[in-house]
Amino acid sequence: MAELLNVCWLDVHGRFDMSKLSLGMTYEVAFVILIRSSGYGWQIPVNFRLTLSDGTKQEHKENLMEKPRGDWIEIKAGELSTSKHKEGEMEVYMFEHGGHWKSGLVLKGVLIRPKN
Repeated sequence: MAELLNVCWLDVHGRFDMSKLSLGMTYEVAFVILIRSSGYGWQIPVNFRLTLSDGTKQEHKENLMEKPRGDWIEIKAGELSTSKHKEGEMEVYMFEHGGHWKSGLVLKGVLIRPKN
């Protein structure tokens, strides 16, 4: 786990080899985070992005001020189908570069799970 103590620039980035996924499945990719009750600076929405090996991007913003405090939550970055994307790496991003101070975010990890 990683905890954001006090920064003005949030930038989380990870890569995963898609060949490790089962062929013919659809997966959802989500960040697992917690916002501490003492957390602050989340007025500006945070960007969540999934980039696939062919350059396809799925991106959206989430207002973390509206999320429950003190509980683990999942924020979806996107989804992929291994019938179309099976080779190369996918990349996940969580970022906010607004330049204002923020604190209290705990990152547990990134989930990659089959979608029902």
